[in-house]
Amino acid sequence: MALASRTFAAVALMAASFGWSMAAYAQAVVIRSTGPSAAAYPMGRKLPAGAAVTLKAGDQVTVIDGAGSRVLAGPGSFRIDNAVNRDAASGANTALAALIARGGARTRTGAVRGDAEVPTEPVRPDNVWYVDVSRGGTVCIADPAQVVLWRPNPAETGNGTLYGADNTPAEVTFRAGSAIKLWPMATLPVVDGQTYRFTSPLGQTVKITTRVLADVPEEPVAVAAMLADKGCTGQIEVLASVPAAAE
Repeated sequence: MALASRTFAAVALMAASFGWSMAAYAQAVVIRSTGPSAAAYPMGRKLPAGAAVTLKAGDQVTVIDGAGSRVLAGPGSFRIDNAVNRDAASGANTALAALIARGGARTRTGAVRGDAEVPTEPVRPDNVWYVDVSRGGTVCIADPAQVVLWRPNPAETGNGTLYGADNTPAEVTFRAGSAIKLWPMATLPVVDGQTYRFTSPLGQTVKITTRVLADVPEEPVAVAAMLADKGCTGQIEVLASVPAAAE
């Protein structure tokens, strides 16, 4: 028993060192909810391991837990058991892992029609850490040294301006065929809790509030829990863009 206690304490200490709790790792997180019970299971709600989710007819709740993402469709009651018994979800789990991966910027362009590049579905970023300049909001930053801006339509060259809290401007130019552009770090460093503005001739002005993360877990359920804690709901919606296994 003493050995087991020491082992548990060591795991808990390791979890704390990464800035997230064992409870966050064990639970499930709601990433999409529609139907009569949507108010009871809003996006970002964390469910303890072993919890029962009771749904009515017409309800659809998508959750991420230790076994990946799944859709719970009512009527019925469902147990959050983290059981790895969803073979159909293996492809979705791979996609989730790719969404939360950190590293160099990746480019996705659309299919070609004539001489123009046109965007393909989905209309969400293909990485949860990209900053969507068409929506703004509170955004969790995994690596403040390399922040990637993302736009939904990469067909044409796009110009915009990013403003800091003191209205310092930084020009941003997306090349035709690319949906991404690195944040102009030399002009506007990313600061935790700061709000920036992005303006574009083709879109509305949006406000972007950055939450710089000290440490980032590797499991999708822990990432979703952290995003929920920080209020980064737009990034939770990116996680929900992956087709989930039906329960």
